[in-house]
Amino acid sequence: MDDRVVKTAVVVGGGPVGCLAAISLARRGWKVDVYEARPDLRDAASIQNTKLRSINLAISHRGLAAIQVIDPLAAQRFLETVIPMKGRMIHDPNCTLSSQLYDKDGQCINSIDRALLNRSLLDQASSSPNIRLFFNHKIQLVDFDKKTMTVLNLDSGTVFSVEFDLCVGADGSYSVIRRQMMKVVRMDFQQEYIRDEYVEFKMPPGRGDRGQPVFLLDPDHLHIWPRHSFMFIALPNQDKSFTCTLFAPASLLDTLGDRATFLSWFRQHFRDAFELIGENSLATAWELNPRSPLICTKSNPYHYLDRAILLGDAAHSMVPFYGQGLNCGLEDVRVLDTLLTESEVQATAPANFDRGSIDTRLAAALAEYSESRHDDLVAICELAMANYLEMRHSVTTPVYLFRKGLDRLLYSLTSQGTKSVSSLVPLLTGTRFSMAVAGWIPLYTMVTFRPDISYGAAKRRGERQSFVLSILGWVGTGVAVAGVVSISRGLRGGISLWK
Repeated sequence: MDDRVVKTAVVVGGGPVGCLAAISLARRGWKVDVYEARPDLRDAASIQNTKLRSINLAISHRGLAAIQVIDPLAAQRFLETVIPMKGRMIHDPNCTLSSQLYDKDGQCINSIDRALLNRSLLDQASSSPNIRLFFNHKIQLVDFDKKTMTVLNLDSGTVFSVEFDLCVGADGSYSVIRRQMMKVVRMDFQQEYIRDEYVEFKMPPGRGDRGQPVFLLDPDHLHIWPRHSFMFIALPNQDKSFTCTLFAPASLLDTLGDRATFLSWFRQHFRDAFELIGENSLATAWELNPRSPLICTKSNPYHYLDRAILLGDAAHSMVPFYGQGLNCGLEDVRVLDTLLTESEVQATAPANFDRGSIDTRLAAALAEYSESRHDDLVAICELAMANYLEMRHSVTTPVYLFRKGLDRLLYSLTSQGTKSVSSLVPLLTGTRFSMAVAGWIPLYTMVTFRPDISYGAAKRRGERQSFVLSILGWVGTGVAVAGVVSISRGLRGGISLWK
């Protein structure tokens, strides 16, 4: 038997997707080096002056299933830090509340602080003997044909070169790896900033009878203040606070420049939130917190030969209105892991192998990933954008509520029972997605609670079901109108006879 050497994968990006990708490859036997341009999130002193993204994450069945398939211990560890949310709590302009459950069987999405999830996966990655983590290291140049990478150590200012057999780009929307790949790949790329921006606020904990911190809002819900062209949302945190986000057109935010104007506008549209957050806290956040853009990117293909693959936001950035950005990125890792198994990709190579040669099995797996995953990624980007209209406007309309009720009724009549994450993990460990899906399933349920249904299949099925709902709605309206006309004629006839 030939002596064999272990291959090296370089993962660029130490966020949740990069960490899970590193764990996946390490468990397959690869040596993995993770390079992250930011400081270590677990070191409070080093990140004190670093601006980090802080939007809370909503992790649902797709993300949970992906983590459980790759590393059950990591899933168990971070689940201890989540807060389940069973539905949306709608706050109307008069401060009246109405709950809209996500699922008829009470399935929940989970609110988790981005940093907590990232720290948990970093801890899990650092516990693997096959993984090395390098923070404050920035990628400057990649030569995919020579399989070398130029790295800048931001602490020391030194520049050095590393070799790799596979490069995983998980470095976000403004991916360096994607830009480097464009030099060697005929990649279609689209970037779009939507009209809206967001600003974050914090709702502090209240105080209970004994002075203990308590939630000021129901923590079992994602709270939404829909106002047609803009909205405000709040997600619960473990410390009993809520992370709140205002989404509004940039042109509107431009008109709210000074403190007094902003506070007056906010009080007018979100009176109960104004009272709970407090005038001073709102004004301080408005003055100090940045207005951040919302970006959507699409690319294709996602790979280059057997040398590189893009995962997560590096391949597809989406707006956050379906809560699927993180879930989709984690699912990317699971799908890739399944393809590596299907193609029987090895983590070792003969000691004397030619570094310029192509691993045909690995190349086939990456090509299949680009080919099969693209439809799903385009689908979820489009669904996420469409869901913004639903959240900021449609959830308050009678037509939406009627269709939602009819959707749920058909689901109840044809449902074959819920699919828990644990029940789906054995299937998803060896299969990308299920080929047999029966019954009527609401689109939100398919996207959020059915990781065995691909995004593309969910979108197509949802469009067919929406067409049926439209027909039923028109039929129902016609019957109602006919009934009213019949009753009206009867009454007129009765009145005529009575006279």
